Amino acid sequence: MMISSGLRSLAVAAIAAGAVSVASAAHADSGTIRFAVYKAAFFIGGSGGEGTLTFHGRSYPISVGAVSGGLAFGVSKTYFHGTVRHIRRARDVTGVYGAAGGGGALGKGAQVIVMTNDKGAQLELTGKQVGLQVNADLSGMAITVK
Repeated sequence: MMISSGLRSLAVAAIAAGAVSVASAAHADSGTIRFAVYKAAFFIGGSGGEGTLTFHGRSYPISVGAVSGGLAFGVSKTYFHGTVRHIRRARDVTGVYGAAGGGGALGKGAQVIVMTNDKGAQLELTGKQVGLQVNADLSGMAITVK
């Protein structure tokens, strides 16, 4: 049975594209990230902070900014640390991450969050929160590698 050259070319292209996507996923790597974020909110909140991304033995300074809206009030500082996965270079961490959540802290509290940006970088973070903060909101966080 003869297969037309157009169909054969299409099949070869599909196989090649699949192989490239599997190979690029296989070359993705992970690093560690830690940063501190200060947050103040009264229905609309803002936060910012700085930290460090460690990737392939090098440290990269990062800045963090965020806006939230919903039921939120208080002032807090959260120390986050964790893993960033599915990155090929340090700049892949740069981007906007979104999350919906709720929680609170009076004195001390803890947070766990998993977020993904548009490049596929996935943050898996745990944090220790200090301050008075109550929230049930939608928030976005932007990370920039300096």
